[in-house]
Amino acid sequence: MKSHYITWLKYLFITCLSTVYSCGQKNDMKNTSPNNPYYSHTDTTKLQVSNEEWKKILPLNLYLVAREADTERAFTGTMWKNDSKGTYYCAVCGNKLFRSTQKFTSMCGWPSFFEQENKNSIWFRNDFSHGMERVEALCSRCDSHLGHLFDDGPAPTGKRYCMNAVSLDFVPDTTTNNNEKETIVLGGGCFWCVEAVYQNLDGVEKVVSGYSGGNVANPSYEEVCTGTTGAAEVVEITYDKKKTNLDEIFKVFFTVHDPTTLNRQGADVGTQYRSVIFYKNDNEKSIAQSIIDELNHSGAFSSKIVTKLEPFTAFFPAENYHQNYYNNNANKPYCEMVIRPKLEKFEKVFKDRLKK
Repeated sequence: MKSHYITWLKYLFITCLSTVYSCGQKNDMKNTSPNNPYYSHTDTTKLQVSNEEWKKILPLNLYLVAREADTERAFTGTMWKNDSKGTYYCAVCGNKLFRSTQKFTSMCGWPSFFEQENKNSIWFRNDFSHGMERVEALCSRCDSHLGHLFDDGPAPTGKRYCMNAVSLDFVPDTTTNNNEKETIVLGGGCFWCVEAVYQNLDGVEKVVSGYSGGNVANPSYEEVCTGTTGAAEVVEITYDKKKTNLDEIFKVFFTVHDPTTLNRQGADVGTQYRSVIFYKNDNEKSIAQSIIDELNHSGAFSSKIVTKLEPFTAFFPAENYHQNYYNNNANKPYCEMVIRPKLEKFEKVFKDRLKK
């Protein structure tokens, strides 16, 4: 039986790392500030950013509406009558707000919705400006002004979320195909633990426990445990690029294991338990190195990260009894004492990114 102690990371530093999305189009359908370091479709960490800082980052028209509660002119742009399928995000921070199925074309001249995608994505307060009594709608992540909420919408809610188009980014749906699926191979100690965590991350479609990085083709568990094959216990993660990305996958990775102990996790010692990322291309290597550099610079850990970046050569699935181990053996002592605490930590830090 393996024995581990749980090393709790200083995850406040980690959860502050944002995934940056550059939206690209030059119209009112997309974010026009690609250099915004706070913009992310996956990070729901509450932002505390001053208007002085936002003014340096945001385009002027977006800043005036989002941060100073200005109102754009009605019937400007095309978003108010857009009926394409897709998702609407906060243009300031990337927080998911609405789906196209919640939108209707009203004659007010602003994009209108009868329901929000996530009940926690928008908050409200009374607005008595301009001699009127209204309900202001603000993004729950960055507190930016979005528009107002009225009680004259269609069924089933009877609500009308009257939004400023400049405060919204629209990302159209695309047909899912194999080009949107990627795999990454990671090792963070016992593969039972790592597998159980990633099985619960939204956007991850499959997790397979196995071995990689060694000099023996298709090694057995017993061979890997000797530490002589050079192979590490790893998981192969298949994920949908529309729902998650490498930044988030690596963020989870550095949260649920200790990347500062060389060739060991807790009481498990040997190169088979090393912290390792097997990259398939320069892009994967660059993203991994960037996050490692950021964590080292931030002081998130008391010691320097020793995670190895190794070129991927081959992945060998582990024996069947290793697959889906936690779900099949949740009541066993190892699962209760070692895996369960890691899962609880993951669920706490990434509570908004769990599979439904």
